[in-house]
Amino acid sequence: MWGMDDRRLTEELHDYLFAIRARVHGELKELAREAGLTDTQTDALWRLSRGREMTARRLADLLQCDASTATAMIDRLERRGLVRRVPHPTDRRAKVIQLTPEGCALRDRVMEHTTAHSPFARFDHESRLRLHALLREAASGVEGAADAADAVDAVDAVDAVDEEQQ
Repeated sequence: MWGMDDRRLTEELHDYLFAIRARVHGELKELAREAGLTDTQTDALWRLSRGREMTARRLADLLQCDASTATAMIDRLERRGLVRRVPHPTDRRAKVIQLTPEGCALRDRVMEHTTAHSPFARFDHESRLRLHALLREAASGVEGAADAADAVDAVDAVDAVDEEQQ
């Protein structure tokens, strides 16, 4: 492995990323099914749990879908009692999407499941910090001017829209 050329090393890094993505996606898909949610709805709960103010427009951007798709998804989550719309603190035209107590409980369940089944759980804290720094650096170059958090948020959103539209 140490004598591996750069091209093969890069290919294998991508292979590992795809394998990790498939594993995490598969486990979240199973949890979503148990909770009666689509993949995209689970993805939305995950993003809403990050503590940043989230408008429907921002959520649509993170999920890489159009505003009407995000609005329809938010409507469904709202009907299930998982989210609510509240007035934006500074923009009278906008609403902020917040998790309800039921949404927080489900989000906590998703977080616990993800933590318990994390492919990174076998690493010690120091190793996870090093990996975090490397992945953050790699992700920050993906979106150019976008910050690394937005790049990381966008990584798994590409196929989520198809699932929501089913």
